[in-house]
Amino acid sequence: MAQVLCQLPKTYDDNLIVGLDTADDAAVYKINDELALIQTLDFFTPIVDDPYVFGQIAAANSLSDVYAMGGEPKLAMNIVCFPNCLSPDVLVQILKGGHDKVTEAGAILVGGHTVEDDEPKYGLSVAGFVNSNKVLTNSNAKPGDLLVLTKPLGVGIINTAIKGGLADKESYDEAVHVMSTLNKYAKEAVDKVEVNSVTDITGFGLLGHSLEMAEASSVTIKINYKNVPIISKAIEYAQMGLVPAGAYSNRGHIGDNVKFINEIPNEIEDILFDPQTSGGLLISISKEYIDDLLKKLVNISTKYAIVGEVVEKEDYYLIVE
Repeated sequence: MAQVLCQLPKTYDDNLIVGLDTADDAAVYKINDELALIQTLDFFTPIVDDPYVFGQIAAANSLSDVYAMGGEPKLAMNIVCFPNCLSPDVLVQILKGGHDKVTEAGAILVGGHTVEDDEPKYGLSVAGFVNSNKVLTNSNAKPGDLLVLTKPLGVGIINTAIKGGLADKESYDEAVHVMSTLNKYAKEAVDKVEVNSVTDITGFGLLGHSLEMAEASSVTIKINYKNVPIISKAIEYAQMGLVPAGAYSNRGHIGDNVKFINEIPNEIEDILFDPQTSGGLLISISKEYIDDLLKKLVNISTKYAIVGEVVEKEDYYLIVE
């Protein structure tokens, strides 16, 4: 997709604060000296059988980009593709799940658009607001920063196990909780401290989005794999080969830009490349403020940890050790 987008003509506007240049999470447009508009969109096919839960997860994922930019979602519109062979009751439950997450976010669902398709798809177009002077981007990580991840990895692997009927209740419940939890609560912690850079971890996995942050910030990011939080049973399922195609695609796309130091288990590498749905925030913050951030994150309901550090640019943008 990036190769396609790079062929499009670039649009320039003095008020466009964040566009396509740094592969950031959403577009940000300055309205005045104190207010900017955040615009984002995302949708995908079902990853769980329960339509209400699917609606919640898809909505949480769509809302996440606004939080990654430091903003508050205000308006959301449904994007729906739905086959006529399924009961309308299924669609009602999907939309109800989305509505409830939008409401939890403090935003308003104001309609949307539906087309007939062979496979269900659901998501949101979301508009939010942020102070023009407090926009968070993926391009401001500083040497000396520590990196905090606010949700555990392994969602793609657990989803593969779910589809194969192999996931146990513990891992299923944890994955659903991770995916349906709004990044609103981690962002509220970020609001109370000074951070340098933020992105959310989604389809490109931890390594893919870390690489984007490193390239955009002209630094090297070092990930300590032993500190990365992981969903229950994800390692076991990865050892069984229950790794989604997206993880292999991510490895093929960015693998040459990652330097692995020492012996790292194959299943851990798979988890680091694993595409996440509604993953956590990756926060780059000065060591001076790390204790304050960790104290604020105590109240979130997902596993979080310091997973790496930012250093001056080296031969590789991304090092895993």
